[in-house]
Amino acid sequence: MIKLGEKIKELRKQKGISQEVLANHLGVSFQAVSKWETEVAMPDVILIPAIASFFGVSTDELFDFNIYEIERKVEKIVDEHRRYFDTDIIKSERILREGLKKYPGNDTLLNCLINILVEMKRYNEVISLSKALIEGTIYEDIRLDAYRILAEAYKATGEYELCKEAINNIPEIYFSNLYVKAYLLEGKDKLEAAIKEASICFEHLIWMLEISAELYLKSGDKEKAKIIYSQALGVLKSFENDFETDYTHSKADFEKTNEIQKKLDLIK
Repeated sequence: MIKLGEKIKELRKQKGISQEVLANHLGVSFQAVSKWETEVAMPDVILIPAIASFFGVSTDELFDFNIYEIERKVEKIVDEHRRYFDTDIIKSERILREGLKKYPGNDTLLNCLINILVEMKRYNEVISLSKALIEGTIYEDIRLDAYRILAEAYKATGEYELCKEAINNIPEIYFSNLYVKAYLLEGKDKLEAAIKEASICFEHLIWMLEISAELYLKSGDKEKAKIIYSQALGVLKSFENDFETDYTHSKADFEKTNEIQKKLDLIK
């Protein structure tokens, strides 16, 4: 397996640039680049996505990994971390960090890690890693999710204008992959996409109604708040007898009905 320093040197020479040019792009000294290429030091993990992006390769290619084999192994790490996300978040974080030691700078693992760090309220690290992913990843879905997480971290740290700036980098999309599949495909493919999209829309609709009702209540308009909470209850109750699939919510998720009913009851 080729060493990282050798790979950086090889890619730099293919691109026909000096160590100084690469260093300036990354915001480091040319001495740092020299140390990487001679294997005296390793780049900071935060810089690895940016290095890969600069050369137009994935982080796995940068480390000369077998991409398909790595994707399979990374998927297993992600599945393992998800098993502990709700019950042992410390273990979930540890699984991801161990994965990143094996596959430094892997975009998927970094994306999972920043989601965990948000839950742990470690916002400074979230901001740092999100910025690295945004600058370095070659995957658009990961970049957009990193902007979402970055906005959440800025909001939590009181940086409201930076929060808005991050959000403005996320495009408004009026149709999704699932929507188009449900519209154009046939049979099982069509049904699976329709159920998934309906599940997502259901969750988002309830959430948006809650937000609207809370804002009306905060502004003193109790009547509108009552109407919107009632609308949310109506939507929830209409799904009470829904059959379960691999994609719809379990019956436990409909505890939201009781939660919203309590909020409605508290409005005098």
